[in-house]
Amino acid sequence: MRKIVLSFLLAGTATAASANTAVTFGTNWLAQAEHGGFYQGVADGTYAACGLDVTIMPGGPQVNNRALMMAGKIDFNMGGNLLEQFSAVQEGIPLKAVMAAFQKEPQVILTHPGKARTFEDLKKLKLFIGDAGYASYYQWMMKAYGFTEDQRAVYTFNPAPFIADADSGMQGYLSSEPLMVEKEGKFKPDVWLLADAGYSTYSTLIEAMDSTITGKPEVVKCFVEGSIKGWYSYLYGDNAAANAMIKKDNPDMTDEQIAFGIGEMKAKGIVDSGDTETKGIGVMTDAHVKDFFDKMAAAGVLPADLDYKAAYTLDFVGKGVGMELKK
Repeated sequence: MRKIVLSFLLAGTATAASANTAVTFGTNWLAQAEHGGFYQGVADGTYAACGLDVTIMPGGPQVNNRALMMAGKIDFNMGGNLLEQFSAVQEGIPLKAVMAAFQKEPQVILTHPGKARTFEDLKKLKLFIGDAGYASYYQWMMKAYGFTEDQRAVYTFNPAPFIADADSGMQGYLSSEPLMVEKEGKFKPDVWLLADAGYSTYSTLIEAMDSTITGKPEVVKCFVEGSIKGWYSYLYGDNAAANAMIKKDNPDMTDEQIAFGIGEMKAKGIVDSGDTETKGIGVMTDAHVKDFFDKMAAAGVLPADLDYKAAYTLDFVGKGVGMELKK
């Protein structure tokens, strides 16, 4: 009798597990600490608890996960910052941001130690900025602070020219280039976070097609809330299982790089700061989006009459989900 009961219970468990909706989430790059909250949601069963069987599909240099989402191959995609969402509106692509994993864009400019006391002091330096940065945040820097085209040098993703020139600055990503320069240049660079200077875009936006948002709102809700809880647990709880998954998906990722990434995200308030303190991780607000849109329109990056509100929805965030997990 005991064997029969046990078999029945196991069968019931299998049925419940198989009932979970399969969802694929595409990231924007190879697995790293900046994706930690999503891996945490898989590792600790948070997604499964609300009915989803989530598969994470890493991005990379030859991967276009947004295109796969548009083709119906994946369900959610990790975008960049709000400029990508605004661009989708311009191009008539029917998708929206449903969550902002990062409250701050992790874009930084590195300088040699002591070469600048304020962000405006960077105007005295030659700045290595890539073409994408020049077309976006550097336009804002010129409009808001008076940086010039002449001081910009083309960044080729090689730190050697910056390391060799003490009177220069270099673009970077908060959790990557500072550590790389410290290792290769044998000095710890000063780090200037654009977000702290007023570049107010959300970043690591999670997007879905309009058809998913309207047709499967319960799936979107589960994924967003599972991701929010995942980020709380990843930043403030036991993240060992998530980190193991990250290293499995990206064998080149080291414990040192993961620890550095987590430390920088927490220290600079990338995930948890500002509005998240009262409304929870993942929050977006109309006022915040409008502030960034107005800045980019003033800088000539966007048309002033763009229907920017079509780029996002607030239906799934700002409800304080998971805040009790913060320790």
